[in-house]
Amino acid sequence: MTEFVDVDESFTLEDYETLAPLMGPVRELRSDARIVAPRLRDRTVWMVNSTVQGGGVAEMLPKMVSLLNELGIRTRWGVIQTDEPEFFALTKALHNLIHGSGDPAALTDERRAVYDEVSRVNADSMKGHIGPDDVLIVHDPQPMGMGRILKQELGLTTLWRCHIGLDHHGPQTRAAWNFLRRYADDYDGAIFSAAEYIPDYFAGRSSVICPAIDPCGHKNRELSPHKLVGILCNAGLKHESQPVVTPPFEHQAMRLRDDGTFTTAMDDEQIGLLYRPIISQISRWDRLKGWSPLLEGFVRLKRRIDDGDALAPRHRRRLETVRLVMAGPDPASIADDPEGREVLDDLCAAYTRLPDRIRDDVVLLTLPMDSRKQNALMVNALQRCSTIAVQNSIQEGFGLTVTEAMWKRVPVMGTHACGIRQQVRDGVDGVLLRDPTDPGAIARELDTLLENVMQRDLMARSGQRRVFEKFLVYSQLCDLLRLIASLLPGSRS
Repeated sequence: MTEFVDVDESFTLEDYETLAPLMGPVRELRSDARIVAPRLRDRTVWMVNSTVQGGGVAEMLPKMVSLLNELGIRTRWGVIQTDEPEFFALTKALHNLIHGSGDPAALTDERRAVYDEVSRVNADSMKGHIGPDDVLIVHDPQPMGMGRILKQELGLTTLWRCHIGLDHHGPQTRAAWNFLRRYADDYDGAIFSAAEYIPDYFAGRSSVICPAIDPCGHKNRELSPHKLVGILCNAGLKHESQPVVTPPFEHQAMRLRDDGTFTTAMDDEQIGLLYRPIISQISRWDRLKGWSPLLEGFVRLKRRIDDGDALAPRHRRRLETVRLVMAGPDPASIADDPEGREVLDDLCAAYTRLPDRIRDDVVLLTLPMDSRKQNALMVNALQRCSTIAVQNSIQEGFGLTVTEAMWKRVPVMGTHACGIRQQVRDGVDGVLLRDPTDPGAIARELDTLLENVMQRDLMARSGQRRVFEKFLVYSQLCDLLRLIASLLPGSRS
């Protein structure tokens, strides 16, 4: 059965317009909506994905749904449901194959049968809510089969939005796209994050729209110093050395200990978020995020302390005090990612094998997802405490964590994965690694960034400007509204 999610976003377009930098983008969005909204007066726009929390899609949808409704376009959010573990095992295999990883043999006929059955159950559960005049926007492979059924049986306008992809094709990607083709052929159009991702059978009916962030949402809004400190204390990431206004969060961050167990982050020493140089990566527990080489790269960075007189005193002090923070969601809370626990377990094992003096400077955190708001505030605070934000993705469809850090004027070290290349211009908005699996290269780039304070500041300022121009939610919605208008019956191409 498909679950329908109620969205309660209190920040309105009028609120955005009170912020001088956002007046122009909001006015453009209102202008586009005045053209499209009358054509959608008797229709509902449906957004459907596979999880209510965890990952970039679930983060973007609440604000998109809220703003579209405020613009007079009736919009609802549905999340497909299933208790079949083989369904998400299959869709995770598709995710990996589209990124060029994994074994095509995972796409078995038995798993296709499970996928088709789950698609049918969710399609049937939506039929009482959705009509032939509505617009259905399906996100990623999980609900793709459901959308095809609704298109065939109701004839409504359908769009598939794919947030993943790879800029070259091999046996793995071809296997995944061949598997999905029978579901894709019935869609009126598709949206990809980069032109390089578009498979041949979507050529001529695809658009490129980059994902985007809400600059005033809990994850990206400005935090005053006392608010930042309060969030760290509430989340259990800092001891309360002075009273704070707000009470502790019911569910706090959990930190890995030397014995391999997780306990509340403040059980022992402080992390040092407000005092030390911090290198952070905040992402899903996914092998394609490059966690293991990042950890090994940090180990090599710390060993530079042994270079003796070759280091300037201040830079030596940076290397002595710098810490790596690796944070991600509690894997038990992410229904559509069955590999998350396995990846986290492997990282935990690597952490316990580190030499004592290096392990003391590695912080591995799981962030609770019980409250979307509190999770977002934790991520916001962690990013704002970072000296360098890393996204060491081996493959990446589009990394919203990169956009979030750039918006906060935190310098970024990313990779040449296609999705990150769409955001970061190498040497201008951040630095991009050629090989995210090379710990030596990771250590060298981190060392250079830590040493060059002025370079970091220039990149951070440039990165924030780029997000303002390209990756805010208003421009994304403008593009989406224009596309929807072009697909409605009676529209000219």
